[in-house]
Amino acid sequence: MNLLTVLPLAFVMVAGPQLVSAIFLAASRDPRRGSVLYLAGAALGVLVPLAVWYGVFRVVRHSAGNGTRDSGSRHLIDWIVLALLLVLMVITFLRRGRNQPPGWMRRLQDPKPAFAFGLGVVLFLAMPSDEVTMASVAGSLAGHDRPWWHLLPFAVLTVLLLALPLLALVLLGARAERLLPRIRDWSNAHSWIISELVIAIFVAIVLSDLA
Repeated sequence: MNLLTVLPLAFVMVAGPQLVSAIFLAASRDPRRGSVLYLAGAALGVLVPLAVWYGVFRVVRHSAGNGTRDSGSRHLIDWIVLALLLVLMVITFLRRGRNQPPGWMRRLQDPKPAFAFGLGVVLFLAMPSDEVTMASVAGSLAGHDRPWWHLLPFAVLTVLLLALPLLALVLLGARAERLLPRIRDWSNAHSWIISELVIAIFVAIVLSDLA
C-alpha cells in the first residue's frame, strides 16, 4: 500500500454537499472571501481527523504486534480498513437519492465569514462517510508503516478538489457562472456512482494485500 493508492479516495471525500457547497460559494456575492474561508475550514476539518485516526491505528498496530512490526498486526488493520470500506459503500449507496441540496445552502448566497469557515470544518467532521474515508486512509498508511506526512498529499488533494469551482471562476469568469450550476446538478445526481467505483477499487487493493 502506497500513497498513490489512497489518493483517489479524495474524490469520495468531496462528492456530495462538500463540493456542492464550494460551487454555491463560488457563485455567491463575495465568492473569493467565502470560498477561501470555506477551504481553510475544510483543511482543518480534514487534517485533524486524519491525524487522530493515524495515531489510533499506530496504537492498534503496536498493541496487536506486541511492540513489533509483524505481518499479523498489519493484516489486522487491513481487515479493519476493509470493514470500514464496506460500510462506506453502504453509506454511499443509501445516500444516492439525496440529490436536493438542504435548505441551509440558501445561506451560501451571502455567507458570513464565520459561517463559511465553520461549514468547511463541520462538513468533514460531522459526515459519517468522510469519517469512514479518513479512517480508511489513515489506517492503510499507518498499517503499512508509512510516515505521518503521507497524509498531507491526501489532504491537499481534497482541498484542491474543493477549490476547483473558485479556480474555474477566476480563470473562466462569466463562462464559469454558466457552467458551475450544471456541474452542481451533475454532482448531485451522479457522483455517488464514481465514489462507489473508487471505493471498489480500493477494496480490491486491500483484498490483494490480504491474499
